[in-house]
Amino acid sequence: MALHVALFVTTEALFPMKYLVLKAVSFAAVLLAPTLTLAQQAQPLGTTSQLEARRLSDAFVNVAERVSPSVVQIDVTAREETNDPFARMLGVGGDSPVARGTGSGVVFTPDGAILTNNHVVDTALTINVHLRDGRFLPAKLVGRDPASDLAVIKVDAQGLVAARFADSDASRVGEMVVAIGSPFGLGYTVTTGVVSAKGRGGLGINAIEDYLQTDASINPGNSGGPLCNLDGQVLGINTMIVGRGSGIGFAVPSNLARRVAEQILKTGHAERAWIGVGTQDLSPELASALHVDPRAGALVNMVGPNTPAERARLKPGDIIAGVGGKTVHDSHELIREVLTHDVNSQVNLEVVRDGHHYGTQITLAARPEQAIPTVPVQQQAAPQGGLGLTIRDITPEQARSIGLSAKPIAVVSTVIPGSSADRAGIKTNDVIVEADGVAEPSTAQVQQAAQDGVVVMRLKREDATFYTVVRR
Repeated sequence: MALHVALFVTTEALFPMKYLVLKAVSFAAVLLAPTLTLAQQAQPLGTTSQLEARRLSDAFVNVAERVSPSVVQIDVTAREETNDPFARMLGVGGDSPVARGTGSGVVFTPDGAILTNNHVVDTALTINVHLRDGRFLPAKLVGRDPASDLAVIKVDAQGLVAARFADSDASRVGEMVVAIGSPFGLGYTVTTGVVSAKGRGGLGINAIEDYLQTDASINPGNSGGPLCNLDGQVLGINTMIVGRGSGIGFAVPSNLARRVAEQILKTGHAERAWIGVGTQDLSPELASALHVDPRAGALVNMVGPNTPAERARLKPGDIIAGVGGKTVHDSHELIREVLTHDVNSQVNLEVVRDGHHYGTQITLAARPEQAIPTVPVQQQAAPQGGLGLTIRDITPEQARSIGLSAKPIAVVSTVIPGSSADRAGIKTNDVIVEADGVAEPSTAQVQQAAQDGVVVMRLKREDATFYTVVRR
């Protein structure tokens, strides 16, 4: 008993005992441990991590070595305009092709066709291409597609190494990628990152927006260069960066880029399928008023005359929920799915009308290239004593002049700042072409529709038509 007490109260006596116990345990562990080979005993700590890092490094090196022969640097000269009258008198600027720029490109065919961005060459007076093998060749423009910001140029050469294109639809968010190009004229610069997002649109830069987003470093001069997967295949064509963002770049997906390049080489221009409707996304306010899910599809707000949609008997208020058997959740997905089909092909649409689903077949036409009207973004409505707007009737003659029936139709006279109408995106002189399902309503009909404190309106503003909801 005295011995036990001494062990607990005397540190000097306890330490040797702990030491002996630890030694005994360590010796037992040695006896029971498996025998290691000399090679295993010689491995330093962290070898597994080092091997994994080396394999990843080798993968990046292999991509750079495989793809670089298919990447080119593009030098252009353009006319530098100036508003300085004295410079014009001295012949500086104006007609002097002194502005110079640099971009990148991807060899598309062995006989010299090169895919790049439209904004790299759209104002170019001269185009010259640096090949990986050191050659410096003049190039000519084959065709441009401003809607997707793509272009094809051609050099007089044979036996070039054409890039291999991946299926961008199969790319995955988080997938590692490599960007190659000439940022700031520094040729064959390699940067790495991941696919940050897919299907990015709504940026308001181009008519066709369906970008891969990446955090691989992209700078001026990278435009037109490839974004590649670890198999050395082109996933996209780098096209722009967010000016205020760090690590936010965008690339045109390879499937779209390849399709545009093939069409330009075949016909000199890109041709896209089109159904002839104006659409918008379902805001929470609209979805609630229409008793549908906000991701139910693309809301049709306009059907053009003599279009495939008119022939298929679509009408404003329809929700397009599927194209060719694929579900669409918003306007962006609708455009993307339509563009995967050829002009004059027939596709099935799934349409929601008055809460009921039905199918219709539509023959796609060629998309006219024109500016897409901007649809106002509706903000969350705030409680108001009224709708926050005044309306009046336009005359039958005024209605006829804007393509409507020759009868009195309600038009917005004033909008109170900060009101429900203001937050719904309504502006003065907007024409109310529909109110709670009543087409081309008069002022009295709009007022009647608003008696319950909420009204779904379809408005016409210049060339744009859009739906919105106003709550009292």
